[in-house]
Amino acid sequence: MRSRIYAILTIPVFGILYVYTGIGVFIILILAWLNLRKPIRILQQLWAKSVFRIMGLRFRIEGLPNLDRKKKYILVANHASLFDIVAIMSFYPEVSWFGHERLLKVPLFNKILKMTDYVPFRDPTYRNTKQMLQQLMQRSNTQSVAIFPEGTRTLNGKINVFYKGFIYLFRTSQISILPVTLNGFYKLKPKNRAYIDFGSKLSVVIHKPINKEELENLSDNEIIETVKGVIVSAYE
Repeated sequence: MRSRIYAILTIPVFGILYVYTGIGVFIILILAWLNLRKPIRILQQLWAKSVFRIMGLRFRIEGLPNLDRKKKYILVANHASLFDIVAIMSFYPEVSWFGHERLLKVPLFNKILKMTDYVPFRDPTYRNTKQMLQQLMQRSNTQSVAIFPEGTRTLNGKINVFYKGFIYLFRTSQISILPVTLNGFYKLKPKNRAYIDFGSKLSVVIHKPINKEELENLSDNEIIETVKGVIVSAYE
């Protein structure tokens, strides 16, 4: 019964979100034309926060003092929902995203992503991989970069295998890794379900950054296990 109610409510809520996002995109485009990047980030953060309010949801954030906004990070998080990006944007809009190219096909949301300097993941050919890494390196020179190392959203609620994409960026830069655990987002709206679960309890855990010195002498697999272990440690 509850799932039927949620399914019915999802339709108008998504309609409101699309209209609201469209208005936000229009305002951001004007700010972008005026080259006002800071106001764009502020507006993106307000938009992300209000998305959850429109759904009647709030989430708690733990470990916010671990995020030093004067520093740059490779933000690494688990991935369960389309709303994962929105959640992180709500407290950390100054980040460039690296994720699957299919997200750029989501109406209106793709505009928001492009304005965050989104780097899309394409088929891993030699040419595409080289181009993606060059883009990520350029982004990391000026701002933090966020990556979902699972590559795609989990289909069963369990954290999937981490791919090595973030390792190259880590080894070729001088910035720390910031592990982030997202809880409740699989229940909220997984990839393989159409409706939103408005009864979801959401939380974000920002872990202490892992400095380059702590990992640089480890193998790729050891780095992955270390970072994944931190994220899993707070996963509910």
